[in-house]
Amino acid sequence: MATENNDKIITLETYYDVMLAHIMRTKLEDSGIPCFIADENTIGANPLYNQAVGGVKLKIFERDLEKCREILATQGDLHDQDHVEIDEELDQVVICPYCASTNIGPADPGKFSIFLSTVFPFHNTKAWHCFNCLQDFE
Repeated sequence: MATENNDKIITLETYYDVMLAHIMRTKLEDSGIPCFIADENTIGANPLYNQAVGGVKLKIFERDLEKCREILATQGDLHDQDHVEIDEELDQVVICPYCASTNIGPADPGKFSIFLSTVFPFHNTKAWHCFNCLQDFE
């Protein structure tokens, strides 16, 4: 894809967490670099498409590539927070059904849930916790 003045648009980074992509977009825009996020609406409409479309993409002009790399090097990369949890039983990626984030981890069962699962072994507790929207889900 090219603009009127023949500037090619490229993908700088790909994220599985929409919030991290927006944080990086904001850092680049604060430095005067025009950029945008692609595939956010697709993932927002159905979080299960996250893996299928390859996450959300941070797009920039190719002419700004070196400046973007310098900014990412000085301000840090957020990919260490952009992780994917795998549900071992279902053998699939776990994505928050509320905000489409992959910034999740095992939910804290709490004392009452431990008691219920001991007394009623068929009682189902919430298995995952989203650290972005703070929701628990199965």
